[in-house]
Amino acid sequence: MTGRIRNRELAAKVMDADAAAALIGSGDNVGMSGFTGAGYPKEVPGALAKRVAMAEARGEPMKVGLWTGASTAPELDGALAEVEGVEMRLPYQSDPVTRAKINDGRMDYTDIHLSHVAQQVWQGVFGELDVAVVEVSGVTEDGRLIPSSSIGNNKTWLEQADRVILEVNSWQSEHLEGMHDVYYGTALPPNRVPVPITRTEDRIGVPYLECPAEKVIAVVPTEAPDRNSAFAPVDETAERIAAHVLDFFDVEVRAGRLPNELLPLQSGVGNVANAVLAGLRDAPFDGMTAYTEVIQDGMLDLLESGKLRMASATAFSLSSATVDRFNRDAAQFRDRILLRPQEISNHPEVVRRLGCLAMNGIVEADLYGNINSTHLMGSRIQNGIGGSGDFARNAHVSIFVTPSVAKGGAISAIVPMVSHVDHTEHDVDVIVTEQGLADLRGLSPRRRAEQVIERCAHPDFRPMLRDYVDRAMQSAFGKHTPHLLGEALSWHQRFVDTGTMRR
Repeated sequence: MTGRIRNRELAAKVMDADAAAALIGSGDNVGMSGFTGAGYPKEVPGALAKRVAMAEARGEPMKVGLWTGASTAPELDGALAEVEGVEMRLPYQSDPVTRAKINDGRMDYTDIHLSHVAQQVWQGVFGELDVAVVEVSGVTEDGRLIPSSSIGNNKTWLEQADRVILEVNSWQSEHLEGMHDVYYGTALPPNRVPVPITRTEDRIGVPYLECPAEKVIAVVPTEAPDRNSAFAPVDETAERIAAHVLDFFDVEVRAGRLPNELLPLQSGVGNVANAVLAGLRDAPFDGMTAYTEVIQDGMLDLLESGKLRMASATAFSLSSATVDRFNRDAAQFRDRILLRPQEISNHPEVVRRLGCLAMNGIVEADLYGNINSTHLMGSRIQNGIGGSGDFARNAHVSIFVTPSVAKGGAISAIVPMVSHVDHTEHDVDVIVTEQGLADLRGLSPRRRAEQVIERCAHPDFRPMLRDYVDRAMQSAFGKHTPHLLGEALSWHQRFVDTGTMRR
């Protein structure tokens, strides 16, 4: 009983990753930890991928169902996808190999609101959960599990799985202990009770994950870093989008619709999100809080500066340089960061009660405010809806951001009709591109179209959009949300046929 495994019974179950992976069978549904490259198991997935490859070589194909919190890393998603080892993937992914297999029809994928996963697993919607493979940062003397750099669905995996494999990662900071808030009060209807969070900083659970020792079939010691993808540099486009968002916040405060410290921030991952967070360092808002999914570089900077008072999330998503800084200084953040299960970090009831300001990226928006955040040209999945729907539907203000063009200007992010709908116009308050900001609140569809074209569309595509609306107003079946049904998706078809949406 040395190092991070301080419980005698679990220390007796230590083995290497190959031996642990041998305990996973073909056809098993496997719930693995991990959320945006943080807290995923580092050794067992690779060992399992080797086992799958060996089985294939013997003419005995082996596949598993792979369930996680969200996206993970190449050592997990990529390794298992490469050897055709995944039958069904859920609820979110961002790995290029996995994405290619899904879009080739060689892997099933179900894209789910992140707040819905736990309850659907409890209900047995996806079948039995056979094995949980969960990274933790330590085990206490009495067998409680110290969570790692993400919680995600780990509570549910440990509760629902028949068998549990633990990876105990000594690379993770010891100062993570005490930073987590694991709530065990959730239940299915008709036994639900309110989630008692009224402020970002409310602790409602315990700092540890619980798992009966008899369920644990293997403990694998590891010492390997998380692998979050580096963010793209903040470019001029991202800075201009961020400036529009910050101006909007200032206007809302001056109008009395937001308090001086704003409302709890929720931010998707990426360079635009980090640009907004960077801009908040110099903005006139103090005492801010965040109730979100991930804590990324810009949010950690705000915590260090004192501008952000408290942050609640389910995981970290930090660049390599920033994660080194966090691990070195983790003790100073322990009272200002809470990591919760994603069923709580994304809980619609809590998001609505706190009045979050939601900021999320998209693939495209249409004239009337409908949003596609997942598919290219209507059929090719990119990543998934993630938690954007949990927040968009329930936020105090729902903001979607995107550059106005892609592929060197061949694709317009503002189109007559989105080719796939993830968020309807009813859940979209504000659309922002580097061109400007369209506040759609209180507007009829035709007035929304005017705002979106003039304030968000790239100048190269505005004439085409105006022409479409003008002709739709003349000959559409109805004039409330005027569309030319024979043309509504013609921009996407033109890109598929010619490589550009331009005429």
